[in-house]
Amino acid sequence: MLSYLLNKTFYALLTLFGVVTVIFFLFNVLPGDPAQMMLGQNEDSEQLAIVKKKYGFDKPLAIQYAYYLNDLSVLSFHSNTQDDYTYLQDNKYTALQLFTVGNITTVLKYPYLRESFTKQGKKVSTVLGETLPNTFVLAVSAIIIALILGIFLGVISALKKDTFIDSAIQIISTIGMSVPSFFSAILFAWFFGFVLHKYTNLEMTGSLYELDNYGEKVNLKLKNLILPAIVLGIRPLAVVIQLMRNSLLEVFNQDYIRTARAKGLSEFQIIKKHAIKNALNPVVTAISGWFASMLAGAVFVEYIFGWNGLGKEIVNALNTLDLPVIMGSVLIIALHFIIINIFVDIIYAWLDPKVKLE
Repeated sequence: MLSYLLNKTFYALLTLFGVVTVIFFLFNVLPGDPAQMMLGQNEDSEQLAIVKKKYGFDKPLAIQYAYYLNDLSVLSFHSNTQDDYTYLQDNKYTALQLFTVGNITTVLKYPYLRESFTKQGKKVSTVLGETLPNTFVLAVSAIIIALILGIFLGVISALKKDTFIDSAIQIISTIGMSVPSFFSAILFAWFFGFVLHKYTNLEMTGSLYELDNYGEKVNLKLKNLILPAIVLGIRPLAVVIQLMRNSLLEVFNQDYIRTARAKGLSEFQIIKKHAIKNALNPVVTAISGWFASMLAGAVFVEYIFGWNGLGKEIVNALNTLDLPVIMGSVLIIALHFIIINIFVDIIYAWLDPKVKLE
C-alpha cells in the first residue's frame, strides 16, 4: 500500500506540474496586459510600472514562469530585498522560515495562488475557499441522488429484463443522458421554480447561504439545493442505471450465482450478498469520473440557478478576464481529479479482492 501511494504521489506531482505549465503559458499568450486589467480605467504610465514591478509582469516570460512555480511550491525560495517580487511578505505568504543563505531564505509555505485582478487584491485562495465548499455540497448531493436512484432503478431494470418496466427505465435513462445540463437547468428552474412555485415553494435562483431581507443575517437555505442537485445528478443517474443493469445481468450469469440459487437462497439474498457488490465496480468508475468532472461541469448549472459556487466564479472570472482566479480554479479541479483517482483505486481493492494495488 505504501509503495503504491508513493508511486501515485510521484505521478500526481508530475501531472500537476504539467497542468501548471500548460495553464501558465496558455493564459500568458492571450492578448491583453494583466497590469492594465488590474488598473482598469485608472491606468496611467506611473501606476502601470508600479503594478508590473509588484507582480513581476516586467520580467521575461521564463522568469515569470519560475516565479509562478515558486509561488505554488510548498518549499520555496525568497529574496530578502523588499523591492523583489519574491520578498517574503506576511500579507502575501503564509510561511515557516527554514534557513537563510546569503540573500535567499528557504521556507515551507501554503501554495500561493496570487491575487484576483478584479476583487481589490483579494487572494485567489480566499475566493476559492468561499465558493468551493458550495460546489462540493452540490456535487455530493447530486452524486448521492444518482447513486441511490441509479442503483435501485438499475437493479429493477435487470430483474425485469425485457418487460415494460425495463423498457420505460431505459427510455428515461437515454433521455437523461441526451439532454444537456444547461437545458435541464432552464427547464427545471422555469417549471418547478416559477410555474409550480405556489406548490413547491422553490425559487428559480438561490444559493446555499443567503442574506435576509434586512441584509444583516446569513441564513442556510437547503431548499435552494434541491433543483440544482437534481439537474446536476440527471446525467450521472442515467449512466449509473445503464451500468448497474448491464453489470448485474453479467453477474447473474456467473457460476457462483447459479450455485447460490441451487442452494435455495432467495433472490433478495443473492442480490444483497453476492451480486450487488460484484456489480458495483463499473459504477464506481463512472461515479468517480462524474464526481471529479462535476467540479468543472457545474459551471452552467450554478450560473443558471445563481448558486454561489466554483462554476459561477469561473464564469465571472472569464467575463472579466480574472486570470489568477481562472488558473487557480483549473489547478484545484485537476488536484481533485488526481485525489479521487487514487481514492477510487483503493475502493476497487475493497470491492474486488482480486484487484491488487501495485
